[in-house]
Amino acid sequence: MYADEYRVAMDVVLNRGAFILQSENREFDQNLAKYVGSKYAYGVGNGTDAIIIALRAAGVGQGDEVILPSHTYIATAASVHFAGATPVLVECGTDHLIDPEAIESAITSRSKCILPVQLNGRTANMEAIEQIAKKHGLVIVEDAAQGVGSSFKGRAAGTFGIAGTYSFFPAKILGSFGDAGAIVTNDEKIGQRISLLRDHGRNEEGNVVAWGLNSRLDNLQAAVLLTRMKHLDKEIARRREIASMYQEGLQGISELLLPPGPNASPDHFDSYQNYEIEAERRDDLKKFLLDNGVGTLIQWNGSPIHWFKDLGFNVNLPITDELFKRCLLLPINSMLTNLEVEIVIEEVRRFYRS
Repeated sequence: MYADEYRVAMDVVLNRGAFILQSENREFDQNLAKYVGSKYAYGVGNGTDAIIIALRAAGVGQGDEVILPSHTYIATAASVHFAGATPVLVECGTDHLIDPEAIESAITSRSKCILPVQLNGRTANMEAIEQIAKKHGLVIVEDAAQGVGSSFKGRAAGTFGIAGTYSFFPAKILGSFGDAGAIVTNDEKIGQRISLLRDHGRNEEGNVVAWGLNSRLDNLQAAVLLTRMKHLDKEIARRREIASMYQEGLQGISELLLPPGPNASPDHFDSYQNYEIEAERRDDLKKFLLDNGVGTLIQWNGSPIHWFKDLGFNVNLPITDELFKRCLLLPINSMLTNLEVEIVIEEVRRFYRS
């Protein structure tokens, strides 16, 4: 899809021979900031680097604890680790996003940061999280890798904390042709720090003034992302149409718990990066669908972070444990036809009828 547009955009970069921190990168930063409503945006090498850099820019480091949900990819916790801090894992709520009550109960004297993860194209209840952060003097850094295009009470995912991070891995709604990421902020000093940290600690004059990383969004990926952004709203609209079809077609099946529908709450605008259901006899359903031509996925290869005992985690999270016996991603992308969506619905209904 849009192959000719991609070729033109990439040919411009290739013919000019300018690949690092050039015009496409600057234009993408500006467009992303405008799209989400932040003052500053900085393209980086990938979503993991984005979180590491954002945490470091926010002053998170050795001796600090960062509170995050166990229902996320290992990269979220790994970023905390490589920023020098300790990841503290907590439960998710019924919407599969971090539970504000679990955050509050996990706060200690070492807590420095709350790291909510905006999953499946949905933004968490950031109002409650902001209140907790303010009450306890904590900073918020958002992992909005799956949150692009979603919002809570009119504010975009990634714009609530001192910094917000994104991944543009190819499978994302706004995906590149390889690894890529970005950080947004409304704080000028944090932005200056991010700019240093992504480019070897160099300032605008090229002088090294801090320890930094080599994590710059290359111009070829920026050119791809600029092209993708032109079609982003259309992509999200189609995903919301498919979510509505699932909502209508699967309602009434007592063995299923569906995610909130597109019009379930005026506070939430969901972009449906994923359509994550809970299903009784999940593994049997998954096999049945595969046998009948419908592929499905379980996020994170079926493992929340607190199950990785080799990393030293020893925490009891029964709600998340139960979720990972039931969670399943149904197909959702803009290339699905209505007929294909109807086939998925019918096969799910046929499984539970039998």
